[in-house]
Amino acid sequence: MRPILLIALREFAENAKTKGFWIGLFLFPIIIFASIFVQELLEESTPTRNYVVVDQSGLFEEVIEDSMASMRRAELLRAIGEYQSEYAKDKPKLSDIDLEKVAAPDLMGETEAIEQATKSFGDELELLLGEQGLDAVLAQMKPLLVEDAPAFERPRPRFRRVALPEGIDASLPLTELAEELRPYLRGDRKVAGGEAVDGQVELFAAVLIPADIEQELESPGDAMAAMMAAGGQAEGAATERRGIQYWATNLADEDLKGRIDRAVTSEVHRKEYLARGMDAEQVADVRDIKVPLFSLNPNKSVGEEEVSMADKIRQWAPVGFVYLLWIAIFSISQMLLNNTIEEKSNRIIEVLLSSVTAGELMMGKLVGIACVGLVMITVWMGSLLTILKLSAGPEAEFPNMLLDVLQSGGLIPAFIIYFFLGYLLYSGLFLAIGSVCNTLKEAQNLMGPVMLIMMVPIITMMFIPKDPNGTLARILSWIPLYTPFTMMNRASADPPMVDVVGTLILLVAFTAFTLWAVGRIFRRGILRTGQPPKIRELFTWLRAE
Repeated sequence: MRPILLIALREFAENAKTKGFWIGLFLFPIIIFASIFVQELLEESTPTRNYVVVDQSGLFEEVIEDSMASMRRAELLRAIGEYQSEYAKDKPKLSDIDLEKVAAPDLMGETEAIEQATKSFGDELELLLGEQGLDAVLAQMKPLLVEDAPAFERPRPRFRRVALPEGIDASLPLTELAEELRPYLRGDRKVAGGEAVDGQVELFAAVLIPADIEQELESPGDAMAAMMAAGGQAEGAATERRGIQYWATNLADEDLKGRIDRAVTSEVHRKEYLARGMDAEQVADVRDIKVPLFSLNPNKSVGEEEVSMADKIRQWAPVGFVYLLWIAIFSISQMLLNNTIEEKSNRIIEVLLSSVTAGELMMGKLVGIACVGLVMITVWMGSLLTILKLSAGPEAEFPNMLLDVLQSGGLIPAFIIYFFLGYLLYSGLFLAIGSVCNTLKEAQNLMGPVMLIMMVPIITMMFIPKDPNGTLARILSWIPLYTPFTMMNRASADPPMVDVVGTLILLVAFTAFTLWAVGRIFRRGILRTGQPPKIRELFTWLRAE
């Protein structure tokens, strides 16, 4: 036992004292931190999207502006709420929040939810959020805020309409009009910012609406007929652009396009209701009626069946644990492989084997690198808790609440179990590869199949929670190479006990067999030079005494 501990201590020290280890150790938390906080900064730094609207039909220009105004009101209300929450004197204590009783949020965006909630206020809300109305609201809010609260700043608009550049005639045919706007859309020229902004600004998009847009409206049947007709055209034939034209070079940001599409479509529906003798306002009121829909979990006790925030955390937290498990196992197994090949090529292995047996050397390496992995996981988990504390504000109760939720679901114990079993399994494979190879180039050729095997958990990571007890999940659970990842992903879905116990027993047995096989390969391959052995020769080593 003492030689194994000495070798483990040496392996741990050799890896822990390197700069690369510490850089990699803290790089992962930094990435997580950046994904949480930098994303908000990037959203704030995204410039206002300037657009022009040329509506030759005169039907939708006002509708589009009303939709944009509604979005600006929602953004302003959200900013006021965040301002009050951040600088309030009496903030609610996070310890008073019970995630088991907080209803799970729906998929509706925050801005859209505020718009729907304030839709019924109409002109009154417009007056309230005007300059004088906003000043009155802030004056009433001031006694509730801390004394050193900064002045409220209106949020920067996401979209802003600008005037058509001078010298461009809005009555031109859309084809010619688009050609006139190309230099502005490409960024070669700028447009006047108008009253809101002094100077010139870049043009993000142009919305061109033809005069005969009403004649271009299509029902689903018309659209299908048009598609069939287009399919019969000769290859390469130009198709006439019908309907509204949305010109923009940025193909990734389609928020403006989607909002204009929804506003115009809603107006078309309203006019169609009127044309058919229907009261558009009554139809809108009917469409706004919502049926209460509660998500209920039959596994919970009577009276507490409603799906809570804690339930959502338990459902999707395993995905994060699976990713963390994959990164940890791959990182430290790769570390073990590199160390073995380096020591073998430098003849250090021969010196070590003069004092210890091959089995003691192998176990010492496994234990030492396992301690490195344990340090890595501890630092990562501690960093995540620290990030949660920073994001939760000065109170530290919220991270502890999340930790309680994770512990109550058995995720952390399951993670520890599957981490060590997965590490022993895959590190054994990597150690076997390192023992029979003399260079990293030779190892990379043998690493290909192992890497393909390890990609399956990443590919299926997001699908398993949607059907945790389905055929795919159960099949992967009974394949020992995938058991740690798949069962970790199913940990919150109450998998059948036969799967939990059976796969765990199979995983332990397969891991023990793998380490036994690796021990035989390691003993014969660690001092081998020349070309790596063939697969048939490896099986011969396993059968040899």
